[in-house]
Amino acid sequence: MDALLAARERGDIAVDAASVCVPTTAHCDVTSSLLSAGIDVLVEKPIASTVAEADQMVALALHHSRILQVGHLERFNPAVLAASSMRHQPMFFEAHRLSIFSPRALDVDVVLDLMIHDLDIVLDLAQSPVREVHAVGLPIVSPQVDISNVRIEFDSGCVANFTASRVSTERVRKLRFFQPHQYISIDYARKDLLVIDVAPDTFLAEAAFSANHPVSPAASALPPGLRMHKPHVQEDEPLRLEIESFLECVRTRRTPLVTGDDGRRALALATRIHEAMSAHARRAGLERFML
Repeated sequence: MDALLAARERGDIAVDAASVCVPTTAHCDVTSSLLSAGIDVLVEKPIASTVAEADQMVALALHHSRILQVGHLERFNPAVLAASSMRHQPMFFEAHRLSIFSPRALDVDVVLDLMIHDLDIVLDLAQSPVREVHAVGLPIVSPQVDISNVRIEFDSGCVANFTASRVSTERVRKLRFFQPHQYISIDYARKDLLVIDVAPDTFLAEAAFSANHPVSPAASALPPGLRMHKPHVQEDEPLRLEIESFLECVRTRRTPLVTGDDGRRALALATRIHEAMSAHARRAGLERFML
């Protein structure tokens, strides 16, 4: 990178934007050097190793009037984009992100490696400050926490449960949430959306009708008053959408979909989860298993 910046300074090469894909521990140093040189940056998630580093990066981007986008890739998942437009008052989230073990990204634990995707999306959908965090985590095959379960309550009364594992025997990437009269299920891997709507008046009327008029098993697949449908989701590749969006922000100077502040907010929540996991480990006498 030093050679690149030196060549740019001499005028040997033009560099307008850069994608930072180094280990998380180096995000702050690399991103800070690029921002200070006047280069727009797309930095992989998590934004940094600590909230203080994230604050430094956000401040530098603001000072130098640079674009700083954080690579929370799932925000660009077509199913997430479609679900975001349907949000009206989510009150309960259930997120599962399970993966088969890989030696990749062992410089961070499962919260910063996998769960951070769902933390970012739920924060964006909940639109409410976090009130309380409860968390359990254990290292299984690495020195870091490899499996974690987290319960978060927001000021709005919304509750979110997260499970993340990188030692699973299967791959699961799903987010489900409930809001008044509606259930929405997002399958990140399949990039599709399932919606069940509830019409309360119809529900009661049809329930009374069904009690006196038996129907076939096929017709009774769902309780009365429930309507299931799969909204159209534009087929696209999230990584391509993310990069295209970043480059469009570089050209137009518009605010990125996932800002440095968004990345900082997700990291701050992850930090609170780490604190809650440590507190649980002390209560349960598990400190000897923790890094």
